[in-house]
Amino acid sequence: MARRRRPFVEDEHENHDRWLVSYSDFITLLFAFFVVMYAISTLNEGKYRVLSDALGQAFRRDPVVSAQTMGMSPINRTTAGPPPVRPILRAPDPLRKAQEQKLLKLADNISEALKPLVQAGQVRLTRLPRGLAVEINASVLFAPGQAMLQPGSIAGLTAVAQVMANADNAVQIEGHTDNVPMGSVHYPSNWELSAARASSVVRLFEANGVAAHRLTAIGYADNRPVEQNDTPEHRARNRRVTLLILADTATEKDGLVSAASTVQGTAR
Repeated sequence: MARRRRPFVEDEHENHDRWLVSYSDFITLLFAFFVVMYAISTLNEGKYRVLSDALGQAFRRDPVVSAQTMGMSPINRTTAGPPPVRPILRAPDPLRKAQEQKLLKLADNISEALKPLVQAGQVRLTRLPRGLAVEINASVLFAPGQAMLQPGSIAGLTAVAQVMANADNAVQIEGHTDNVPMGSVHYPSNWELSAARASSVVRLFEANGVAAHRLTAIGYADNRPVEQNDTPEHRARNRRVTLLILADTATEKDGLVSAASTVQGTAR
């Protein structure tokens, strides 16, 4: 029996360009990756909200909310308005409200005690961030260049001291002068004069029942004017004693008391 010859089969030629398939797939994926990154980088708030809501509905197994249902197009919509800001309603602070009522009551009582001087424009009451400022013109309290209280001023200050004796607020008493230099033996400068005047008021307050630890005497000389020292009226306005009744939670720096009306009198 004759032996059959195997048919001739040509060896398959090896393809050396097969790497191009993998390379093209890699380039395609890389291109898709950068397209996605670009799309994410330019995604506006409106598109993100649509996508977020749609995914949330899908994971909750609710009907998918389309862009048309929400009244916007995720393709054509380029801007989205900010969500409405709900005002934060804070409940009133009971402590702060009580302190405010307390200061208002003190202001009414002091205004009544110094009513004639308030009506004459010699006393001003101003609500400051730190508390209540009672500004008294120096000509009402002292003789020119002196720090001893005049007899006519003692009754009014005593009434104020009695009002403060029934409260527990700290009281900072400030002496202020104009910029005219002093040259007396007792008060070589406005520093000594302003401090001595504040101390005189502190002694009267302490003698009328205000605890000493609540009192502070400060002399500012002419360093905190409320007017320019260019006229006799303005200099008289700067010569003053201020009773600063501090609020219980006073933490802010004191501001200058604003002028309410023209001060009468030019005595130093």
